[in-house]
Formats: sequence, structure tokens, C-alpha cells
Amino acid sequence: MRISGATPGSPVQNVADSAPADTARPAAAPAAQRELESAVMQPAIQALKEMGDIDHDRVAQLRDALAKGELPFDAGKLAGLIQKFHRGEQ
Repeated sequence: MRISGATPGSPVQNVADSAPADTARPAAAPAAQRELESAVMQPAIQALKEMGDIDHDRVAQLRDALAKGELPFDAGKLAGLIQKFHRGEQ
């Protein structure tokens, strides 16, 4: 959007309206990059396929227990486990 000292009520020009057509779209990823992305994503996709269905009743029970304070929750421990996971530690 262009900001100008025009009088109120005058039309505003959007940047997208004035940008050249060739810069509006990002270039397609090279084949090597697409292959790398595919190789990186394949283990995650496979793990998702191997996971079982979500037990929505159990999720609701755990959510209720957590809300009632019946289920202990340690945010610090969770944060540590997440960091450990992302560092590749078991």
C-alpha cells in the first residue's frame, strides 16, 4: 500500500497492483531441492502412517483430568524433553 499526502477518500494503490508480474510469484524449487525436501519428509510421513487412530474419548478424559488438577503437569519437564528430542538424544 502506498502512503501519500493525498486527500482523504482518494483511491489507494496496492503494491500488488503495481508490481511486475514476473516478481509476483516465487521461482519453482530446483529438482535437487525438491528431492532433498522429499527425502527429509519421507520418515515423518511414514511415521504418521504407522501411528494409530486418535482415541478421542481418552483425549477427552485426559483433558478433563488435567483441567480438574487430577493429572500432574510439569511444564519445565515437558520443555526439557522437547529440547532433548530436538537435540537427537534418546
